[in-house]
Formats: sequence, structure tokens, C-alpha cells
Amino acid sequence: MLKDQHILRIPGPSPIPPSVGRAMNQTMIGHRGKETKELLERILPKLKSVFGTKQDVIPVAGSGTAGLEMAVSNAAHPGDDVLVIVSGAFGDRFAKICQAFQLKLHRIDVEWGEAINPQTVQEYLQEHPEIKVVFATYCETSTGVLNPIENLAKTVHESSDALLVVDGVSCLGGVEASMDEWGVDIYVTGSQKAFMLPAGLMFIAASERAWKVIEENPQPRFYLDMRVYRKNLEKVSTPYTPALSLLFGLEQVLTLMEEEGLENVYQRHILMRDMTRAAFKALDIPLLTTDEDASPTVTAVHPADFDAEALRSVVKAQFNLTLAGGQQHMKGSIFRIGHMGYCSPADVLQTISLLEIGLMKIGKDIQLGKGVQAAQEIYLQQEEK
Repeated sequence: MLKDQHILRIPGPSPIPPSVGRAMNQTMIGHRGKETKELLERILPKLKSVFGTKQDVIPVAGSGTAGLEMAVSNAAHPGDDVLVIVSGAFGDRFAKICQAFQLKLHRIDVEWGEAINPQTVQEYLQEHPEIKVVFATYCETSTGVLNPIENLAKTVHESSDALLVVDGVSCLGGVEASMDEWGVDIYVTGSQKAFMLPAGLMFIAASERAWKVIEENPQPRFYLDMRVYRKNLEKVSTPYTPALSLLFGLEQVLTLMEEEGLENVYQRHILMRDMTRAAFKALDIPLLTTDEDASPTVTAVHPADFDAEALRSVVKAQFNLTLAGGQQHMKGSIFRIGHMGYCSPADVLQTISLLEIGLMKIGKDIQLGKGVQAAQEIYLQQEEK
């Protein structure tokens, strides 16, 4: 094992492309100067394409969780009834933020590993017309589920006047977003996942419908007040100090996405998901989610006859391969593989190969190469299409 070689396969932070790292090393500039304004003028239009919106996308120095709090504090008026659909650890985080703002919390709990059922949401909203905002998670990082946001948005708007707020932190940039077409009212994402940047930058966009609510909202807020950011965007500026090095990197990220083509970016992520899932099926190792619900950015594996933590430990010790464990009640029972952002089918093949060795090391009876072969076959099948 090379001391400086670290194979990072967790659902964020994700590896950073070399060209993005170089971009972030540019000489610092004044954040109120002409150069920063020109930088934002180049970045902001390209962000709209990733979100699938004509609305402004606001970049904010902060984590994905700051984005979730910004969404809650701007979309919900004090004392509002809100519905949080909890399908994993990050849906639960939305609920905790709503509780912190003393909102009247309703929650629908979904079995971990299963996707949100829009029909269940429809029935709940019809029974509770007082609900003003619905919060949901697009990719539930803790389970590897990609929730059906397009169908959910349609259901929410047909069943109520509520806003739909979506956490897209672990998938935007790696999956289709289509904010305007689907009817998502607020989208939030972060920099350290499919956006291929270090942590510390988040992005948020709101529909015209949502802006009407935001503008009239008396909820106290300061740094996370979306109205202030919107006013400054009119001058192509930010109200507070921007994370300039991350914005340098973001420009290069958006260039890379543009050069590859967003549709190709999304297809690459689907391919990596399918390769990963095929490998574990060939090795007869259970997956947490169904093929229909599986996210293109992270895969959750639910072993039945070996210790998930033992496998994570051995591949870390042998190859410096880092995988993610389970969260909350699933800690120790699953492991998760991130395949997002700066990741390719070649990386998936490497990861599966190393995992097969790790499985042998912990005493799991497998046929070496069987998982790799299954992943290779998926790759070759898509090459033939």
C-alpha cells in the first residue's frame, strides 16, 4: 500500500478532479472586486442547468445542513404545520431542524431501504389540509435510495397548496433535477458530493411560488436569509464573504460537466450504479434497496453472513480503501459505496476487485473475479447499445 494513495469511495466527501484542485489554488482576489463579479457572471448561468431551472441558484458559504436550515427558515412561517417524509437519517435531520424552529411537525416514516410512496403522501395531505410545507430527500444517503421526486411533486401540488422542499445534497450534479418541469419549490445541494468539491459550499434555488412565501415570511433569520442573497444577486454579488477558492473550483467543475454533457454525466452515474449492483448480485450478497429504488450515486449493501465492519476494516488496512458504514439503527449492519462525481466505471471495477479480496480475507466463501466479471458485462452491454 502506498502511503499517499487513498481510495475514497464514500457518499461524500468525494474525490476532487486534479484540474479542480489546480483551479482552487489560484491567487486570491478581492471578494468585492471586478474579478469576483466576473467569476459569478460565468458561474451562475451554468448552475441553472444542473438544477433544471430558470430561477437564480444561490451559492452560499456553508455546509449542506446549512442549506437545509436555510430552506426550513425561509419556507416555513413561525408556527406552520409542516410534513417531513423521513426515509432515512437525512430525512430525520430535516425533522430535527423543523423542531428547532418550533414548527408543528407531521412526519411520515418510511422503512429504511424503501422509497417514498406518493400515494401515502397524497392521503396524508388530504387528511391534513393545514400543512404548508412538505420536506423530502431526493437521494437518502443513509440507505442508497433515490426517491421519486417527480411523482411526489405532482402529488403534493395536486393534493394541497403546500410548498415542496427537496434535499438534493447527495445527488444533484449526478442525477436529473428538472426543478421547473417537475414543480419542486426549493432545491438544496452541497459541494462535496456529485459537485466534486471540498465541503463548505451549498446551493439553493426557489420557485416563484416559493419566493412569494419567502418574501412575506416574518421568521427571524440573518445569515441564512434568502431575501438578502437574492437582492445581492441582482448586483452579481454576495451579501457576505464568499468561499472564493471553492468558487474557483466550481467554475472548473461546471466546465467539466459541460464538456462531458449533463446527460452523459447522468448516464455515467446510472452505469456505475448498475455495475456495482450486478457485482454484489453475482457474489450473492444482498443489497438494501431494490433496483427500482436504487440511487445512481451511492449503493447500500446489507450482508447476511459476514460482518460489514470487518470488511470495511480489512480493505482500509490492506488497500486504504474507505467505505462508509451504516447510520443510526443500521450502524454495523450495512456498508455503503459512493460512486459519484469524479468517479468512473474504472473506479468501480477497482473497488469491486479490492472488495473481493477483502471478502476472502474475512472468510467469506466467494469465487474471485465473479463480481468483477458481472460489472464488466454490464459495462460491455452499455457499450453495445
